[in-house]
Amino acid sequence: MRTFAGIPTAAIEFYAELEDNNNRDWWLAHKDQYDAVVKLPLESLLAELAPVFGPAKIFRPYRDVRFSPDKSPYKTAQGAFVSNYEGVGFYVQVSADGLLVGGGYHSHSPAQLARFRMAVDAPTSGAGLATIVRALAEAGFSVDGELLKTVPRGFAKDHPRAELLKHKTLSGSVVLGRPDWLATAGAQQEISARWEQLRPLVDWVIRYAAP
Repeated sequence: MRTFAGIPTAAIEFYAELEDNNNRDWWLAHKDQYDAVVKLPLESLLAELAPVFGPAKIFRPYRDVRFSPDKSPYKTAQGAFVSNYEGVGFYVQVSADGLLVGGGYHSHSPAQLARFRMAVDAPTSGAGLATIVRALAEAGFSVDGELLKTVPRGFAKDHPRAELLKHKTLSGSVVLGRPDWLATAGAQQEISARWEQLRPLVDWVIRYAAP
């Protein structure tokens, strides 16, 4: 594994071109470029971050089109998930829009969702999560997730943390675009710093609502 030296601008340009040429012939003609400017830099980055944040899974570049009206065969972004717990951890993505960094959880078995709601409802743990989410929003992160339209059954509609109770998944993310440091070795520290900002959210989920 080579030393991480940044995510090259060519990775962003690759996805800008893919958006206009999402077909097998173009992909095969540019597969070596994908390996060199997208996959290998991400593998190097994640290997260096693994001792602090955990092992990584780089997602396949191929879309599952079996049940989709959009039959474009390739994803227009390359993402990776870093985690010590199934479905809970840190995320990084490269696309035509540049770099996105995130963290939180995206799995929700019935038992996990029940634990999450109990912890949100409880005064101490619930207030702690509200503080974490507020700090992330103030730091420029978008707080998102899969949401119910209303507060789940069994909880007061005017619950002080009603909006958090609506969540089935919960994550924070920030689109960083093309910062000057992206194509340098310093990108590792910049991404690491954002993940550390997201760590309180990840740790809260692991403590109260792990899979």
